[in-house]
Amino acid sequence: MAVPLPSAEHVAMAAVVTLGLIVVWDAYWLTKQRSDVPNLGQLPSGGFAWQSEGVNEMVRQWGNLGSMAAMMVLPWALLEASNTPVVYAVLWDIFLALHLISLLVPKRYAITSTHLFADGQRYPWERLRLAKRQPKRRIMLLRNGWGPFGPLPLGGDPDALRTAREYIKAMEQARYGPRKAKESE
Repeated sequence: MAVPLPSAEHVAMAAVVTLGLIVVWDAYWLTKQRSDVPNLGQLPSGGFAWQSEGVNEMVRQWGNLGSMAAMMVLPWALLEASNTPVVYAVLWDIFLALHLISLLVPKRYAITSTHLFADGQRYPWERLRLAKRQPKRRIMLLRNGWGPFGPLPLGGDPDALRTAREYIKAMEQARYGPRKAKESE
């Protein structure tokens, strides 16, 4: 006995609602970054904080921007074949455009002795490591246990990234000792 598939309209509604929730969730974290990283430059506790610019975020998020552009076009090709109302494709594109804009908003980052603050969230250092191969115009950290979904790129101007990279190397050296930290370079 075959189980009937849900209607295309129900699937479209579920996809749009899910995307809307993701956009709201990301907006919450974006607003939180100012309270988590209120000051820039050298921190009183010995850390470092900096802010990127839109162009730095474009470099940082180039892969996500390209995939979102493709995700905005895809539903339009499937509307007629799936008999889905156009309103869902319009809502989908609006939410993706909002998410795309949120990716380009300048971000605040901070390095402390215990955590990295990025994208409104904080990551304990024991759950991060510096990637062996580093891109030229950003810093690439990896989240332990996340596999291929673990890259955590950091954006900023070259001077801020140079300073941040030194702080990150110091964190790794303090955690692993000089020999292990040298191996990860």
